[in-house]
Amino acid sequence: MDRRHFLMSSAAAAGAASRAFASPNDTVRIGCIGIGGRGASHIAGFGRLPNVELAAIADIDDSHVANGLAQIAKAGYKKPQTFTDFRRMLDDKSIDAISIATPNHWHTLMAIWACQAGKDVYVEKPCSHNIFEAQQIVAAARKYERMVQMGSQIRSSAAVQEAIAKLRAGDEFGEIYMARGLCFKWRDTIGKKPVSPVPAGVNYDLWTGPAPLHPFTQNRFHYNWHWFWDTGNGDLGNQGIHEMDIARWGLGVKYPVKVSAIGGHFMFDDDQETPNTLNLAFEFDQAGKKRMLEFEVRHWMSNGEAAIMDRGFNTIGNTFYGSKGYLAVDTYSSYKSWLGKTQQPGPGRNEGGDHFLNFIDAVRSRKRESLHAEIEEGAASTILVHLGNISYRTGRTLYFDEKTMTCKGDPEANKLLTRDYRKPYVVPEKV
Repeated sequence: MDRRHFLMSSAAAAGAASRAFASPNDTVRIGCIGIGGRGASHIAGFGRLPNVELAAIADIDDSHVANGLAQIAKAGYKKPQTFTDFRRMLDDKSIDAISIATPNHWHTLMAIWACQAGKDVYVEKPCSHNIFEAQQIVAAARKYERMVQMGSQIRSSAAVQEAIAKLRAGDEFGEIYMARGLCFKWRDTIGKKPVSPVPAGVNYDLWTGPAPLHPFTQNRFHYNWHWFWDTGNGDLGNQGIHEMDIARWGLGVKYPVKVSAIGGHFMFDDDQETPNTLNLAFEFDQAGKKRMLEFEVRHWMSNGEAAIMDRGFNTIGNTFYGSKGYLAVDTYSSYKSWLGKTQQPGPGRNEGGDHFLNFIDAVRSRKRESLHAEIEEGAASTILVHLGNISYRTGRTLYFDEKTMTCKGDPEANKLLTRDYRKPYVVPEKV
């Protein structure tokens, strides 16, 4: 549990920033943390890139490690080192960067420790479990001069980049005054699960990390951790963060002045704590220009909107409204648009991109501005998710002050900006 491995001096970190890669031929050596679910996509995404080596994988579940090794062997990649405790991976000076695909409550602390160990970081969305952490992960990236990318993959879509550029230009769509983000995703009940023994091959204490240590149940563990406040952020912070990020990007705003949420956990009687139906409104005021962001989370049967529909039962995307027309972005890297009062078809495109490659290119170039979802951008969108959840949990409108990063006159809301950390897994106030 000794944290001395991660407390590098600023000078040491600066030296690490300018060092050559440990491997020959300019190969970037990656360590992947969290090999279940999304972690398999990290293995595939980094493994297929030229001059990138999957040097190590880490997971608290031996079965996940076994699955990761099988995936790597099937792809014909070199067998990596394996770890249960990711901290041992950070000790390896030959590893250049790490990717994090763990539950949300671990994202920030792992990223900070990795930055302190001289590693660049690709961290899944949302980059933090709370607003305090969102500030700290940015501070660590800056102090240790690391390339840190949030896993908002659609930011690397050529089509979506084109759509945002058209919104910003104003020629075709005029002044963009509102965005509407949709996360209508089929989610069945998780039921109720009793306390049970920790499965063999699982380090549950390390999995719990910064969060309170609860008796083990299957519903608090793999994937369903999303639906408990101690480890997840509901579907707003799961699928919804992708759409929240695009909505904020398209509007050209950063922090809101006002946030209001209403919703609940409807239809199911199960263990889930987070809402499965949620309506949010954000008001922005930038240099006297007001903008509005609407966001809706829905968990069951639903309709499509503005040609946004996924396989007939999910509606995931964004619509932007301007003075001359409107534009819809779906979750599969495409956009369509309609112009004028008669809603004539406007420009559209369907073309993706490679978010993993974008990160690797930045690791090589050391150009922070080349990252499509640089951590400061990712943290700003993540903060919107947290403010929406805080408004829901307190049951009232929040008035946010970006200078102090607090909610005005609301001690109860401000208490939810951070958490009590379980030692020794403490996100530091000074990184």
